[in-house]
Amino acid sequence: MDFVANLTLGLQTALTFENLIYAAVGCFLGTLIGVLPGLGPLTTISMLLPFTFGLSPIGALIMLAGIYYGAAYGGSTTAILVNMPGEASSVVTTIDGHKMARQGRAGSALAAAAIGSFVAGSFGVLVLAVFSGPIAQIAFSFGPAEYFALMFLGLIAAVSLTSGPLLKSLAMIVIGLLVGLVGMDVNSGVVRFAFGNMALWEGVSFIVISIGIFAFAEIVSTLERHKAADAQIAPIKSIMPTKEDIKRMTPSILRGSALGSLLGVLPGAGVSLASFFAYSLEKKTSKYKHEFGHGAIEGVAGPESANNAAAQTSFIPTLTLGIPGSATMALMLGAMVIHNIQPGPSVVTKNPDLFWGLIVSMWIGNLFLVILNLPLIGMWVRLLRIPYTMLFPAILMFCCIGVYASSYSLFDVFMVAGFGAVGYILAKLNCEPAPLLLGFVLGPMVEEYFRRALVLSKGDFSVFISRPISAVLLTLAIAMLVFAALPKLRKTRKTVFADE
Repeated sequence: MDFVANLTLGLQTALTFENLIYAAVGCFLGTLIGVLPGLGPLTTISMLLPFTFGLSPIGALIMLAGIYYGAAYGGSTTAILVNMPGEASSVVTTIDGHKMARQGRAGSALAAAAIGSFVAGSFGVLVLAVFSGPIAQIAFSFGPAEYFALMFLGLIAAVSLTSGPLLKSLAMIVIGLLVGLVGMDVNSGVVRFAFGNMALWEGVSFIVISIGIFAFAEIVSTLERHKAADAQIAPIKSIMPTKEDIKRMTPSILRGSALGSLLGVLPGAGVSLASFFAYSLEKKTSKYKHEFGHGAIEGVAGPESANNAAAQTSFIPTLTLGIPGSATMALMLGAMVIHNIQPGPSVVTKNPDLFWGLIVSMWIGNLFLVILNLPLIGMWVRLLRIPYTMLFPAILMFCCIGVYASSYSLFDVFMVAGFGAVGYILAKLNCEPAPLLLGFVLGPMVEEYFRRALVLSKGDFSVFISRPISAVLLTLAIAMLVFAALPKLRKTRKTVFADE
C-alpha cells in the first residue's frame, strides 16, 4: 500500500508541466551529447551544474538524470550509422550494429536499440523503485562507524574496479581526499591547506574541480587526437523490425535488462561494463554465434538494454546510501549537496516528493527518448559533420561563464584552468581522474564519520571491528582490495622467477 502511495506522490511531482519540461530538455541534451564524440554525460553535467542553481532541487536532478541516461541512449545512433560510438558504452554496439547498417538493416538495428533501451530502462526504474526503500530502511540502523566503513568500501570498490593500474587509482583517491580537506575544518574551525589564500577558506569548489579535470582536460585531449574524417552515412530504409528480428531480440533484451540492473548497483561498474558483459553473454548463449561480428541483432539489443538498465539502477547506492558508484554519480551527489539535500537514507523520508518524483521521471524520460529520437535520427547525423574545431571554443566559453556565475570569482576561473592542466597531465600518465573526484566528494564525509565514531567511543579504534556491520563492511573492502591486487602480484612473481 505504501508503495502505491509513494508512486502516486511521484506521479504528482513528475507530471507537473515544469518537471516534464526539465525531463524533456535533459533527455534531448543527453542524446545530443551521446551522439557527439569527444563529449559525454560527465563533461556535460559538470558544465551545466552551475546553471541549475536557479532551478528547484527536483527540477535540477530530473534534468541532470535525463542527461545521464539520455547519453547512454544517444551513443547508439552514430555507433550504428557511421561506426562512431558517441559514448564508451556504445563501443560494443558498433561491432554488429554498423555491420547491420551496411547490409541495409540500419532500421532494424536502430529499432532494436530503441526498444531495448525503453524496456531495459523501465525495468531498471522498477528495480530502483522496489529496492531503494528497503535499502534505505536498513541504512537507518547505521551509526558513524558503519557509515565510515560503508564509504570506505565505496572508495575501495571504485578503485579496484577501474581499468587502470591499482596503485595509480589508489594515488588518485588519496589526492582527492587531500583536496577535499582544503578549507575550514567543520569540527574545529581551523583553516587547513589554504596557504594564506582567503579564497580557499571555504574549500575547493566541486564545480571548479569537476569542470577542470573533466571538461577542460577532455577538450584538450580530444583536440590532440582528433582527426577530421568524412562520416559515411548508412542509408535508412525503414525503422520497423521484422517478426524474425523481434523474435530474436526479445530474449536478448530481457537478459540485458537483468544483467544491467545488477551491474548498475555495483560501485564502479557502470554502463560500459554492463554493455561488454551483455555482449559476451549473448555471444555464448545465442543460437546464431556465427553471425556475431557480422550483423547479429542480438549483439545490438543485449548491450543497449544492459547499458540503459545500468544507467537507472546506478542511482540506487547514490540516492539511498549517499555513495556514488561512478564519477557521474559523484556529480549527481554534488548537485544534491549544492541544493541543500543531504545524500543518504534520509532522502527517502525527508524528501519523499523529490525521491519518488525523480524515480517516476526516469520512466517518463525513457518514453521521451523513444518519442524524441527516432524522428530526429537525420538531424543527429548532420551534427556529426560540424568540425570539432568549431565546437570547442563555444564549450570553453560556456564552462567559464558557468564557473564565474556560480561564485562571481575570477580565482575560480583560473583554478579551473589549473585543474584542466592537471587533468590533461593525468590523462598523459594514464591515471584515471574518476577516483580523484570520488575521493574529493567522499573525503570530508569519511573524515567526519571517522572522527565522530572515535569521539563516541572515547578514542577506542576497536569500535570499527567490534560492531558487526562495520566489521563486515571493512572485511569486504579489504577482500576487494586483495582480489584486485592478486593478478598483479602473480604477474610480478612470474616476472621475478623468469629473471632468475
